[in-house]
Amino acid sequence: MGFKKTLDSILAHLLVLLMGLMVLNVLWQVFSRYVLGEPSAFTDELARFLMIWLGLLGAAFVSGKKGHVAIDVLAKRASVKNQKWLKRGVSIFIIIFCLAAMVTGGGWLVFTTYELKQLSPALGVPLPYVYIVIPLSGLIVVYYNFFDIISE
Repeated sequence: MGFKKTLDSILAHLLVLLMGLMVLNVLWQVFSRYVLGEPSAFTDELARFLMIWLGLLGAAFVSGKKGHVAIDVLAKRASVKNQKWLKRGVSIFIIIFCLAAMVTGGGWLVFTTYELKQLSPALGVPLPYVYIVIPLSGLIVVYYNFFDIISE
């Protein structure tokens, strides 16, 4: 349980930091556009990258807190024993999806952009640094769901 609490804390602080950076970035964009009369060239791209990181890590964090929206009509009608099996089955499907799509697919995207040495146009940031959050958040979701399965 200690690692899960540590991971929750790290994710929570990182998400607050990313959100704060996003707010400052957008404020700078508005200030430079309307006050200085010359919009900043990098803020759109930085906001996009921060949104990617915020969305994917936020989804992983909420997954660990079991806060995602769920359709639980079937689960509410099932017996307590069947509810437990249904939760395990859903967690297994989530693990399979995250391993296939996010970890494997995201890892392939990171590898491809690394091999092609792709850079973002405005910031010049290597795109593998932007896309690494896909397999990372997939691994976090896998960990949280695996933890839920073994802790029941």
